[in-house]
Amino acid sequence: MKYSKINKSLFIDNRKKFFEKMKPNSVAFFNSNDLYPVSADTTLPFEQHRDLFYLTGVNQEKTVLILATTGSEVNEFLFITKPNETMMHWEGKKLNHESAYEISGINNVFWVDDLEMKVDELMLSVT
Repeated sequence: MKYSKINKSLFIDNRKKFFEKMKPNSVAFFNSNDLYPVSADTTLPFEQHRDLFYLTGVNQEKTVLILATTGSEVNEFLFITKPNETMMHWEGKKLNHESAYEISGINNVFWVDDLEMKVDELMLSVT
């Protein structure tokens, strides 16, 4: 079944509503669901964590969203898996920075490998 593309303004508005409920100098983390193996070479069909989809529109495993407030400033960071040409044959096409922005409206898109470094920076900025 083919669905129409959801306009990223929906996800931008959803994040705005969430930010309105956050306290100053706080951080919220959202992570995607995992792939669940059923045998050595198959997995259950992927179903995204509903909170992450509601806030980003991203429907890809190994994805993390961080929303942070520092004073009156709000920050959004999206971390996605770096595409791998070899694995694309088996796993399908993955998002890159541009396609993740087009879906979510989040400007700060990083590879999930950079998550730990960015979290360290973020924790220092909200204290």
